[in-house]
Amino acid sequence: MQNHSITLASTSPRRRELITLFDAAFQFASADIDEAPRDHESPEQLVRRLSRAKAELGARDGRDAIVIGADTIGWIDDAIIGKPCDLDDAVRMLKQLRARPHIVYSGVTVKRGERALTLIATTTVWMRDYSDAEIAAYVATGDPLDKAAAYAIQHGDFRPVARIDGCHANVMGLPLCHLYRALRSFGAALTEPDRACQAHLGIVCPVARDILSDQYSVVTEH
Repeated sequence: MQNHSITLASTSPRRRELITLFDAAFQFASADIDEAPRDHESPEQLVRRLSRAKAELGARDGRDAIVIGADTIGWIDDAIIGKPCDLDDAVRMLKQLRARPHIVYSGVTVKRGERALTLIATTTVWMRDYSDAEIAAYVATGDPLDKAAAYAIQHGDFRPVARIDGCHANVMGLPLCHLYRALRSFGAALTEPDRACQAHLGIVCPVARDILSDQYSVVTEH
């Protein structure tokens, strides 16, 4: 890695867990912002705007550091599904998602000085046909309250997801292969994360090598 530090502007334990799979030293900072969507804002526009705002807030001390901001939402029925405001809202969201597909969008912004680069990851998620009793038991744990779309794909008891099409880590809030590509463009010397990610999550990822390829198309913004 070059002679500058990398900071993840997030308090999310899932993001902090995932970024350690790069096997490099990272710093962490909070980035509390208003995450409410604007009128007529598309999911791509929302996660791009919020991830950039978090990166800019994380870089507020002016150090010569690379700063990462990330934001994740769900999308179903032509509407954004963010974090639930309370337990009843979590129940509503989980019933809306049940036995149906939805799309998870993440924006990852890497910023250093005046330059910023944002990449967008999308994953289609099919939820299983879980019961009302399962929803009630899961919501009672409090786990959904800080999760986009009110669930954690990795939850060992609830296990809400039947299958996915796309990046698994994206559903957890930090698409590592997209982040690697963005960090590489800023000169960060990191090991490609796909093997460590698959081992950590206990999956075989069919899309990692494609995403890491220079031929893979991603939405970017400088």
